[in-house]
Amino acid sequence: MKNKKVLIIDDEVDFGLLLKNFFVKRDYEVYVSYSLNEGMEIMDSIKPDLIFLDNNLPDGFGWSKTEYILNKYPGVLLNLISAYYVPKTSSTSFRILEKPIGIEELNQLFL
Repeated sequence: MKNKKVLIIDDEVDFGLLLKNFFVKRDYEVYVSYSLNEGMEIMDSIKPDLIFLDNNLPDGFGWSKTEYILNKYPGVLLNLISAYYVPKTSSTSFRILEKPIGIEELNQLFL
């Protein structure tokens, strides 16, 4: 069985490391990008199973790529994250998470 792939696109280094450590300990392949453009390139090359996408990135708004991601990778579990205004949604296509996110919350969501 192949390991699931996680892509984290977030410019906060500490947050990226937190998520990376969480998923590496659970035998996921983890890729981290600190910019939107780089993250989109990685996404196209690895075809992740799980994505964490920050909204406010140095080179654009991550959430503007939601429709593209869901159309190109219909089986992906997309998690939109932000520390700023976080809208509520009843969508089953993606999840919206508000920073800060703790280990307990990650355990509830992904175990």
